[in-house]
Amino acid sequence: MKMTGRLEGEFQVTNGYGPENAPQVMREHWRTFIVEKDFEFISQNGLNAVRIPVGWWIASDPTPPPPFVGGSLQALDNAFQWAKKYGLKVIIDLHAAPGSQNGWEHSGSRDSSQEWGKTDETITQTVAVIDFLTSRYAKSPSLYAVELINQPLSPGATLSSVIEYYKAGYAAVRRHTSTAFVVMSNRLGPMEPRELFPMASGFKRSVIDVHYYNLFEDKFNNMTLQQNIDFVYNNRSSQLNYVTTSNGPLTFVGEWVAEWQVVGAGKEDYQRLAEAQMEVYGRASFGWAYWTLKNVNKHWSLEWMINNGYIKL
Repeated sequence: MKMTGRLEGEFQVTNGYGPENAPQVMREHWRTFIVEKDFEFISQNGLNAVRIPVGWWIASDPTPPPPFVGGSLQALDNAFQWAKKYGLKVIIDLHAAPGSQNGWEHSGSRDSSQEWGKTDETITQTVAVIDFLTSRYAKSPSLYAVELINQPLSPGATLSSVIEYYKAGYAAVRRHTSTAFVVMSNRLGPMEPRELFPMASGFKRSVIDVHYYNLFEDKFNNMTLQQNIDFVYNNRSSQLNYVTTSNGPLTFVGEWVAEWQVVGAGKEDYQRLAEAQMEVYGRASFGWAYWTLKNVNKHWSLEWMINNGYIKL
């Protein structure tokens, strides 16, 4: 199964405009950044699904707590309508949880604080968001999966708190649908790649999400072009095989990108990197998703990569 990358509808930053202008900035962003023709493009280019990140405040739309602004729920409604029109499936990805599950800006943290999971309240509140989203879209033919949380970061997000939440989140999804897959992101940071298996193996239609980048770690800084390619074919292949079992949860490479630290790489080099990753990640039993559909950095934009012949599906 091939899947496209995220739709950047929830990355709420004011970019220097100031909080008083945030509603106007975000309304314009939602109106223009991802539109119906993007779903048509996705459907015409060999892709069959979209992974859409949302923030926890979507459940309070249209009047979420400051500093967030209303409007994201309508954007998600639009996405479901367009997905239905063009025969695409939707994976709702809770990308930002109350208190932030990793301390990064894309999970709603402004000061690197990571408070999610430290109290029962943050977990209960997150389960309520999953319940809200699943109940709203359970009857849509486009709802394919609900990802309970994105990239909880160890050690701040403890295994016990993550498992407690995943059990409650799975139950929340199942209250509304028996067919949607439930996606559980592996923790980042110190962890054991199969640590969720004892729990997830008892769930029906469960998926483990892993994210593979040849970036963000020192070991990639000085790798040559060929070393990067070899790392995908050898290391990533072994990592994916390790979490892919015949009787366990399905596996999903929920994020990857054809980018690296290699300086001076040409188009053919990027094509090789993309082809290697698609060959290896194509073995994931639940498919893959590219990060992201649109981005100002060309290689991070699947749309640009397809239109310019860097990626062929």
